[in-house]
Amino acid sequence: MVTCHPLLSAICLLASFAASSATIGIDDPSLDAKVEALLRQMTPEEKVAQLVQYPIGQPTGPETGLVDLDSMIARGQVGALLGTAPVRRINTYQRLAMQGSRLHIPLLFGLDVIHGYRTVFPIPLGLASSWDTALIERTARVAAREASAAGIRWTFSPMVDIARDARWGRIAESAGEDPYLGSQIAAAYVRGYQGARLDAPDSLAACAKHFVGYGAAEGGRDYNTTEISEHTLREIYLPPFHAAVSTGAASLMSAFNALNGVPASANRFTLTQVLREEWGFRGLVDSDWLAVAQLIPHGIAINGADAAEKAFESGVDMDMTSGLYHRHLLDLIEAGRISPARLDESVRRVLRVKLALGLLEHPYTDESQESGAMLQPAAVVLAREAAERSFVLLKNADVGGKPILPLSDSVRHVALIGPLADDVTDMLGSWPGAGRGEDVVTLRQSFEERLGNRRLRYALGTGLTEGSDAAMRRAMRDTLRADVIVMALGESHAMSGEAASRANLTLPGRQQELLEKMVATGKPVVLILFSGRPLTLPWAFEKVPAVIAAWAPGIQVGPALMRTLFGESNPSGRLTVSWPRSVGQLPLYYNALNTGRPRNNPTEKQYVTGYLDEELTPQFPFGFGLSYTTFDYGPTQLSRQRLHVSTAEGLTATARVTNTGSRAGSEVVQLYVRLQGTSTAQPVRALKGFQNIVLAPGESRTATFQLPSETLAVWDIHNRYAVEPARATVWIAPDSARGKGAELEIVP
Repeated sequence: MVTCHPLLSAICLLASFAASSATIGIDDPSLDAKVEALLRQMTPEEKVAQLVQYPIGQPTGPETGLVDLDSMIARGQVGALLGTAPVRRINTYQRLAMQGSRLHIPLLFGLDVIHGYRTVFPIPLGLASSWDTALIERTARVAAREASAAGIRWTFSPMVDIARDARWGRIAESAGEDPYLGSQIAAAYVRGYQGARLDAPDSLAACAKHFVGYGAAEGGRDYNTTEISEHTLREIYLPPFHAAVSTGAASLMSAFNALNGVPASANRFTLTQVLREEWGFRGLVDSDWLAVAQLIPHGIAINGADAAEKAFESGVDMDMTSGLYHRHLLDLIEAGRISPARLDESVRRVLRVKLALGLLEHPYTDESQESGAMLQPAAVVLAREAAERSFVLLKNADVGGKPILPLSDSVRHVALIGPLADDVTDMLGSWPGAGRGEDVVTLRQSFEERLGNRRLRYALGTGLTEGSDAAMRRAMRDTLRADVIVMALGESHAMSGEAASRANLTLPGRQQELLEKMVATGKPVVLILFSGRPLTLPWAFEKVPAVIAAWAPGIQVGPALMRTLFGESNPSGRLTVSWPRSVGQLPLYYNALNTGRPRNNPTEKQYVTGYLDEELTPQFPFGFGLSYTTFDYGPTQLSRQRLHVSTAEGLTATARVTNTGSRAGSEVVQLYVRLQGTSTAQPVRALKGFQNIVLAPGESRTATFQLPSETLAVWDIHNRYAVEPARATVWIAPDSARGKGAELEIVP
């Protein structure tokens, strides 16, 4: 039974109907009457308050307008809070809002729950490497259950920015460089966070960020300017946001960057024309942290009132932390610079999210449920599974006539070397939520459990950024009896993520020196790379027999790596970013446009695109990843060779995939398309589908993809989305650089 808010007693019937429906979200029609009933009773001051968001536990002062948070909440001057606090304190804040303010409108509590709350999963770039949207949805569902039990009902996730430059630290939070894969993953996160019913007590309102173009920051420098044509914006950067909106995301966050000369947090083209008028989005747009105030250093606002007006009129509904809406919106309305109708639009959107979450009926969190919701056994198992699926085996050369991995349980002595082998903090990544180091099972702990202290020798070797000759000598001594050396190297959690751009993507400190000393022993070396991005390590990829990209894998790093290193789990992760050989190649992405002078073979050097001193190709292509078995792909076959632009049937593409190795394995089968002869240049390849298949040794299966006609549509020369006459090449392949293509003619 639904308990109605006192102000909505006249429409309780609608609430009862909504509670019994299969799904409910921000587009549920039953919300309209409730929103209007509440809005009619609000004063302008109360309306503005709904658009004000302040941080929990941050300093107060006149520069933000935040003087006494408790009294402001009790007077109904705050609409949302962000940050962490004990659930008891969150309920206290909510009680102030419900009992002290005139209209008893609850607060909305938000937090950056990025890849788990207490159960910390791999960073998003790692999760994306699983190419498993069902798995990603399950991790988001766990995060929603845990965070909501702690009083959080709104997450500033998923980050769906397309990331083509590994220098940019926030590539760690992304799904990588591809808009199709990014769209599938964006939808999975939204489904996981919001669940079947947004008003369920264990749901989180999702917030797709950062709208839009943030991942294209010049030079890979966080917060930097972006220049993106409307064509590229629509082809590459907007699709994941559209997918999030289409899946029902309750909110979006505006970005820090300037886009084509207009800051994204004051960009009417993206925030209103595209988002509201074209896509019909009815949720709220929140600014990023201080993004409204940052319109002043961007140079389009002279003062706080100017910044508030430009952000608000462009379509930013809620002001995160700057206090400029709090201080200036009423004056701007009274001066006629903002209309009351425009104010009502934004207030409707905020109320819609709060009502969709069921906060007016159930504003408080059951404090007795918090501890039991955290780190449930099934969630921990899922964390291990997610880590295993995220690992990408980049190299696995033969040593003594067979691949070095997997290791045998009969291995006598292992030397475990490196600053990340027994690390807890860095395994949690740059956005650990409420994760704790005590929850992490390290690689060293798992090795000791499996081999015992007599068969394992552990040494730090060097710190992440600093090291000593003495520490290296100790590490060298520990390798004397070793049959194999396992090295745990990479970045700290603070070296990727927000405000963590890097101009050099090599191993920090003396780690490269340590690696070279270990390889010089002549013993087999397995390198495990922990990082939030690809690292440029051409020496390592040439000299080290086996390399695993482990990212920042979360709390179950040790058990997941043990199962992988010893073959109980067969690596199945695939790259969602092109791995550069050197920083000079960046930005680097597989779905590039061809040039008028392409390099058609490696021997061409002059008067074709490329570098005098570097390869044109990446170290590893998008979609790449090895397994402990091998797969063979037959030729791609199409159900037809001609397709009319007006047909609605599309076509079917198939290819036979065979496990030619001696182990069962999971393969990510990928479908790519190239279009030539269109009115706008199209990428040399574009991902249009993928599927995970598991094959036993010797087993074959036909991978089948349905290609609806819209799969072959492009944004044409007039920025219209349409199928055009063209020649198409279709590949079913293991990655973006391989496959046996088939030709298709698209005719008028």
